[in-house]
Amino acid sequence: MADATFWGRGYGLLVFRSPKYRRNLWWLEIDTEDKDCYRLGRHYLEENHILLSAVVIDGKPGISEVFVDIPVQICHFHQIAIIRRYLTKRTKLPAARELIELSETLPKTNEETFTSELSKWQAKWEPLLEEKTFNPETGKSCYTHKRLRAAYRSLKRHLPYLFTYQRYPELGIPNTTNSIDGTFSYLKHLLSVHRGISKELRYKMISHILTHKTPTQNGL
Repeated sequence: MADATFWGRGYGLLVFRSPKYRRNLWWLEIDTEDKDCYRLGRHYLEENHILLSAVVIDGKPGISEVFVDIPVQICHFHQIAIIRRYLTKRTKLPAARELIELSETLPKTNEETFTSELSKWQAKWEPLLEEKTFNPETGKSCYTHKRLRAAYRSLKRHLPYLFTYQRYPELGIPNTTNSIDGTFSYLKHLLSVHRGISKELRYKMISHILTHKTPTQNGL
């Protein structure tokens, strides 16, 4: 089962989907993506006798705590996107470029190799990561490369969940949330076209699509 969210202008949608059966199981319009939303979705499914064997999530901090009793996989594409948001591909910092390139190997590598390469990167660039800049106005020092540190911490923190799909091959866990991402793209387009519709009509339109739209290889 994959769950994912998309955000438009002041609008959020959380969807629980079964990639195996290509079926959307539950969805909720949300203002804030937090653990309570995910607990609500899981509770609904279990109340309706739908038990989760595993979950694929997008990497939002804390969400894995809702699923501590089942295998959790973090979507590779979302993880790569997190790194790109911190560092951008136009960065001229060699350490940043190397970390971006390393993150992009996620779909093509395995846990042992990736863990080893990440450790090598950390050892190579540790002096840079620990570098601090003194602010004479405040009299305090802070880390010089905050965004680089944040990108590295993201990979390090998520490492236990990046290769779950390889540890449980019998479950057929996807390594991305692609199963729903195509539908999200379609919904975003519709919402941009029908930007002025009421909340009630918007929800009816979204619910109809999530209930009846048949996915294709492109996710729609």
